Amino acid sequence: MSQLKSSEHSPPLANTLEVEPGQPLWKRVPTKDEQGNYLGDFMIIIPKLNKQGKHTISQTINRIGQVLQYYEEAVAFADLNMKTNVLWISVKPAQAMCIEISSAIITHVPGAKLVGEHPDFV
Repeated sequence: MSQLKSSEHSPPLANTLEVEPGQPLWKRVPTKDEQGNYLGDFMIIIPKLNKQGKHTISQTINRIGQVLQYYEEAVAFADLNMKTNVLWISVKPAQAMCIEISSAIITHVPGAKLVGEHPDFV
């Protein structure tokens, strides 16, 4: 993915943004797709996003939305927790989709970092 489309007319996340307390993530995240296949998931942290100005936050949300829109066939669920600055994404089973989508977000959102397990080297 070389360039993201600009979406000035309607925000790409408008249908999914909620400004009210919701249920805990573990209750909302789907674990299987429509065919019963398990979904993959990953987390991205965007340090200090909630401390930024409204313009920067809006830009960041739009960039994330553009990436998610580009990969809409693969993305099953996405949640941006502004309190913890954590983006959770669940994807349908497809080879390397977690890597591809997380890389696209990290490329287009300054400071974004993939949360992962560090292997122990012996």
